[in-house]
Amino acid sequence: MKIASLLYSSALVLALTTASTDALAWGAQGHRLVARIAEPRLTPQTRAEVARLLANEPIPTLPAIAAWADELRAKDPGLGKRSAGWHYVNIGEDDCHYEVERNCRNGNCVVEALKAQTAILGDRSRTDAERAQALKFVVHFVGDIHQPMHAGYAHDKGGNDFQVQYNGRGTNLHSLWDSGMLNTLKLDDDAYAKRLSALKAPKVAKRSAIATDAVQWAEASCRIAIAPGVYPTQRTLAPEYTATYLPVADAALRLAGERLAVLLNDTLGKR
Repeated sequence: MKIASLLYSSALVLALTTASTDALAWGAQGHRLVARIAEPRLTPQTRAEVARLLANEPIPTLPAIAAWADELRAKDPGLGKRSAGWHYVNIGEDDCHYEVERNCRNGNCVVEALKAQTAILGDRSRTDAERAQALKFVVHFVGDIHQPMHAGYAHDKGGNDFQVQYNGRGTNLHSLWDSGMLNTLKLDDDAYAKRLSALKAPKVAKRSAIATDAVQWAEASCRIAIAPGVYPTQRTLAPEYTATYLPVADAALRLAGERLAVLLNDTLGKR
């Protein structure tokens, strides 16, 4: 448990609260949980604008659209293909130091995509359709950028090529962090959201500066991904792996939701 304590206190609390591949991040439930943490923290003005922009959605709520960007390959293959690289950034080999020219050519990574979509969302000269789509991307990408494997190594595609045995079945490290560890709790969204809300509230900036925030969030996630022990030496994982790292994943989900609320309030709460 020494590793868990070190990782949580140093890599997550200090790193995340300072200023891959096309695989899913967190799974649908994880993305919904990020949105559920954010939603009650929206200001009335932001909540009203979200409702207006999502008025044509079957269920006009943040949790309902949180996984939309991962469904595009089936629903809109063209946009799904164009946006495939927007879900992650590979900076593990660069000691978690992000440089746009090196790590995000043509803006094709989660850092620059989050910046670009936030700008569209806040631009009231854009059509409501454009801004609604940007809102769906922003909600999703804030979740993605807090999933450690989505900011990890390029050589194994954010852990996708790192095979492990977990709970008696074969999987990979990326999938384990996406949903494998979360699924061990067998909680529905209501129960899991209560679990996350019961965590000690993380320290978050009161205002969003997305140009720098997105970089810092990705670099901090990367530091979790490459921390000693996250890549296990034994490919058959013992229950201790979940005991050590599920709290880290939970804290990242909670932090992502808190930060999403700040970002949306700053972007949509201004006239």
